[in-house]
Amino acid sequence: MEIKVFDSKAALYESVANYYVERINANPNMTLGLATGTTPIALYQNLIEAYKNGKVSFKNVKSFNLDEYIGLPKDHKETYFNFMRAQLFNHIDIDLNNCHVPNGDASMIEASIKAYQDMLDNAKIDIQLLGIGSNGHIGFNEPGTLFDSKTHKVVLKEQTRIDNSRLFNSIDEVPTHAITMGISDIMEAKEVIVIATGKNKADAVFGMIKGQINEELPASVLQNHAKVTVYLDTDAASKL
Repeated sequence: MEIKVFDSKAALYESVANYYVERINANPNMTLGLATGTTPIALYQNLIEAYKNGKVSFKNVKSFNLDEYIGLPKDHKETYFNFMRAQLFNHIDIDLNNCHVPNGDASMIEASIKAYQDMLDNAKIDIQLLGIGSNGHIGFNEPGTLFDSKTHKVVLKEQTRIDNSRLFNSIDEVPTHAITMGISDIMEAKEVIVIATGKNKADAVFGMIKGQINEELPASVLQNHAKVTVYLDTDAASKL
């Protein structure tokens, strides 16, 4: 596990974006595992800028998102389907037919789980992007999730809903369930990039990097992955 610590968020996100540009230019047919939430927004902004400046093309890139809320209306701005379009896909030359997000329709979750797992089983993610929750979750794999889990439905922990409520009018609007890639799906990626900023992530970052490998802190499983790079600001790294 390689750890990179930056004095500013701007420097951190510039470094990550430059790495993505380099890797995509080396392999234009790359398959990316993408994340949502506030953590990757600055990365996506940097990638949009790189595309607009002619430094990279996403024309042949494929993508798979980690997760999706269950039960939000299709047109709700906080579905991850819409988040990805607003924050990245609508601003680059990626083919939307190559962009995959789990289906959060509450009436067909079992079918959605099977369909997404079938796609993942036939894809090989080159770089999986992750944030880390303050309780150590990756994707929506909450504490206690089995390390051998595949795509599944989860009940979101109260802390996760509190953390995500900043994007909604109130916590009452935050869904209680989600569909997520499993931990074993994440570990199948050839490479993993984790981004964490802020002091509220410091305990989880410490556990991920130096803690015991334990299902109560899902991110700790990344210690077993052959190629992980962790990008931190000084606040997130403060307990290392």
